[in-house]
Order: sequence, then C-alpha cells, then structure tokens
Amino acid sequence: MGLYLALFFIAFLLMGVPIAVALGLSCIFASLTTPLAAFFSGTISAMDLFWDSSDIISELMQKTFNSSNGSALMAIPFFILAGNIMASGGVSKRLVGLAEAFLGHITGGLALVATVASTFFGAVSGSAPATTAAIGGVMIKQMEESGYDPAFAGAVVAASGTIGLIIPPSLTMVLYGVSTGVSIGDLFLAGIIPGIIICLALIVPEYLISKKRGYKSVRRGTAAERWKAFKNAFFALMMPIIILGGIYCGIFTPTESAAVAVIYGIIIGIFVHKELHWKDIFKLVLKSARSTAVIMYLMITADILSYILVSHQIPQNLAASILTVSSNQIIVQMIMIVILLVVGTFLNNSAAMVLLAPIFYPILIGLNIDPLFFGIIMVVALAIGHNTPPVGLCLFVACDIGGVKLERIVKEVAPLVLVMIVAVFVMNLFPQLILFLPNLLR
Repeated sequence: MGLYLALFFIAFLLMGVPIAVALGLSCIFASLTTPLAAFFSGTISAMDLFWDSSDIISELMQKTFNSSNGSALMAIPFFILAGNIMASGGVSKRLVGLAEAFLGHITGGLALVATVASTFFGAVSGSAPATTAAIGGVMIKQMEESGYDPAFAGAVVAASGTIGLIIPPSLTMVLYGVSTGVSIGDLFLAGIIPGIIICLALIVPEYLISKKRGYKSVRRGTAAERWKAFKNAFFALMMPIIILGGIYCGIFTPTESAAVAVIYGIIIGIFVHKELHWKDIFKLVLKSARSTAVIMYLMITADILSYILVSHQIPQNLAASILTVSSNQIIVQMIMIVILLVVGTFLNNSAAMVLLAPIFYPILIGLNIDPLFFGIIMVVALAIGHNTPPVGLCLFVACDIGGVKLERIVKEVAPLVLVMIVAVFVMNLFPQLILFLPNLLR
C-alpha cells in the first residue's frame, strides 16, 4: 500500500496536479488497488468489485467530512486573515523603524534591522512569505540605496522571513498540533526561544559579511528617536503578548486567540495606524479565504492519508525500519532532520508538515522523544526550505521585490542557510532550549 501511495502521488505530481489534489487522488487509487487485484485474479466478481469499491469510496468520503469538522482547524483561517490585516495595516514600517532606531548604527546595521524587524513581524503574521514581502518591501530598496549588493539584500530578507514560521503565532505549528494532538498553546510558547536563536544565528554572518564588504551603517538613534519608534510600534508588539498571554491566563483557547488577533488587527489598522480602510477588509478576507481553502483541503486529504497509513501500519513499519539503523535517540533525530531538510526543498512547509507529522509521531513515541520538542525541530527544519530551490517561496518573493535573478540570491543566501541548519542541529542536542518556557509554565 505504501508503494502504491508513493507511485500514484509521484505520478500525479509529474503530471502537474496540485499537491493537495494529488494527495487525495493517490489515496483513492491506492485504496482501490486491493479490490482490483482481487477482481483480476478471479477472486471476486464484477458485482463484488463494484460494491467493495463503493464501500471504500463511501468510507473515505465519511472520513473527509469528519476531518473537516475539527474546531482546531478554525484557527487556520483566522491566523491567515490576522497576518494579512497586520501586513496591510502599516505594521511593517513601524517595526522596521523600531529596529533601525536601536541597531542601524552597527556595521551592516540595515541587514541586522531587516532580520530583527522580520522577527517582530513574524510574531504577528505567522507566515514566512508574508514576512519576506512585508519587510522586503520596506528594506530592500533602502539597503540598495545605502550601497548594499541587491542580491545580498534580497538574501537577508528571504532568510529572515523564515522566522515568521518559527516564532509564534505560527501556522505551521497549528498544522503540527492538529496533525498530532500536541497542544498548540505549548507549541507557541516553545517556539519563542528557537525564533530568537535563528534571529541571532542570522545576525552573525550578516555582520561578518557586511564588515568584510564595508557596508555602511546609519547614524545612531537618539533617546528621543528610540522612544518615538517604540511608541509607534507599541501596538504591533502587543499582539503576540495578547495572544500568548490570553492563552496561558486561560482567557481564551488557541483557536479563539486567532479570532482575537483578527479583531485586534482591524482595530489597530483602522483606528490607530489609520492605514487600513473598511473597504480593504473584504479584499483581505477574500485573499485569506483562497489561502485557507488550499491549506484546509491539504489538511483533509492528509488526514485521509494518515488514516490509510495507520490502517496498514505503515508508520509503525517505517519506525521499525529506522530503528533497525539505530535505537539511539540522537541518531534517529538526526536522520529525521535530514529527511525534513530534503523534503522541505521540494514541498512547501504546509504540505510537508501534514505528510510527515503523522509518520514521525509513532517514532517519537516509540523512542520516548517529546513530540512537543521535536515538533519545533520540524517547524524550523521545514522553514529552511523556503530558502532552497526549487520551492523556495521566500527566495521568489525577494527576487520579485528586488528585481534580482534567482541564481544571484541563491549564492548570497547559502551562508545564511548553513547557519540555520547548524542552529537546528544544535537545538536538537539541547532540548531544554525549546522546552524551557513550556516547562516553566506547566
């Protein structure tokens, strides 16, 4: 069954079928191979083939309905809408202004500003491409005018955009939580330190490269300018605090926090920053609905895949196969990280997460690895795929904004991707970096 699923999935992808549709069709065709094999071997009649096939399709349809009926899935459209609202409500330039006031005077300061601003914006958007687009739209031109290589500017913004998936609230964390049953609130809390680690890891090569190339800094911000920048960005900075604080104070659930984020974003954009208008809301809802439809369909078909895999004990068999290589936790985790890095190169993070989380989960349980800890490792490893061709969404966004060829940005982003990979392996060796905050509040 596993072989049939893989072959059908690859075949549909090669035919250009969208991932979510290819996944659903693969489940149907693979499930029908058993009655078809029985029919061609003469074991069952044509009528039995019809009824058996009808029962299988009916079962999959029922599973499809049940999969789309989970309350946790409601967080997905709301977080997507909240991110779009904050991106359109003047948040990005205020966060850039805050970062520039404190860091702009350092060598390569604008590169550091882009990374720190992306960290701030990631805490309100939950999306890597959205973070790259929002911060890139402000920073790339400014960096070019200050003498930075356009390809380097694009690489910095693309690499920094991945933090939008790592630091909470993160859509990928929601997908992992829905797929495995791990607390979304705990995932959000666990993602804070890794997000900061990736930010700091990117700053090191950015500083060294900028110093080597002699990139200029801007003047040091005065105390008054820094205070003004902080006041301008205050309401944007409050959003992640409200979300996480509300969840852990028991005021609302993670799903409800997504709705709160939408309302907060509308209030800030229309009444505080005054850069969002009521007429824009409909367009943002429509844009979010399109993104939600793709992700929700992917979630549903992935849940059907998980059901088929579990029914045929494929995850358990795969876990047993990996354990034949080694039963050492660290070695198995390293193997899974390599798989995630490779898969993330070819699939977007949402598809990769809903495909791999149900497969890896039994391995984690079997080896007594905390699924909360490794869930964050999965999020970080897959986020790196946004900066590696052929499916590097952040790279493509940065290329479009900066008007730079892909091959030039790929060369510049390579050292930044390398430090992120090193950071993933380091975090894997020190689980407490991830589990410290969740354990502190349990």
